Amino acid sequence: MIVGFPRNIGWIEVVCGSMFSGKTEELIRRLKRAQIAQQRVQIFKPRIDDRYDAVRIVSHSRQELDSIAIDRAEDILRHLKPETQVVGIDEVQFFGAEIVPICESLANRGLRVIAAGLDQDYRGHPFEPMPQLMAIAEYVTKELAICVVCGNPANRSQRIVSKSDRVVVGAAGDYEARCRKCFVPEPVEASEPQNLKFNLRGQCRPDR
Repeated sequence: MIVGFPRNIGWIEVVCGSMFSGKTEELIRRLKRAQIAQQRVQIFKPRIDDRYDAVRIVSHSRQELDSIAIDRAEDILRHLKPETQVVGIDEVQFFGAEIVPICESLANRGLRVIAAGLDQDYRGHPFEPMPQLMAIAEYVTKELAICVVCGNPANRSQRIVSKSDRVVVGAAGDYEARCRKCFVPEPVEASEPQNLKFNLRGQCRPDR
């Protein structure tokens, strides 16, 4: 929980974590509170994330807010209204390195920037540009999910489909939240589909 916001300056807040950790839900909560405070809010999301809605940001628990779907980070500046005070950005990791100077520019203008996204990819590696964005942020919140295998706190996203691309937009059925112990960072080759399925589902796995 953030206490004692700075006054008369802009800043950056980052909400990060694994899939199903409540990142978007927390982003929506903060944006709704800003709206209740009668602050002028604009929200952006990557166009490729159309899992639940093409233009609204929607959490896995189906909370939602209107947003603007954009293709590139620089589109935020093109759509930004002069009266905007708070900018929300969902799935920020999909915008690439150019999102970092744009968030910095917005904060330097005096805007509050709230960005939510994955801090690790499906292999458990840092998901750029999140490390860089977290480094320049005034506030960083890391949300934890619940491991579907053992019930411990989870901070990793286990891909359970046989795809090797780093960016695969998906939800339940494509990913599971996993803890450090139950996470499989290097799954078996996709040429062994049955073994892959058992391994990624947390079954028949050797002790580590």
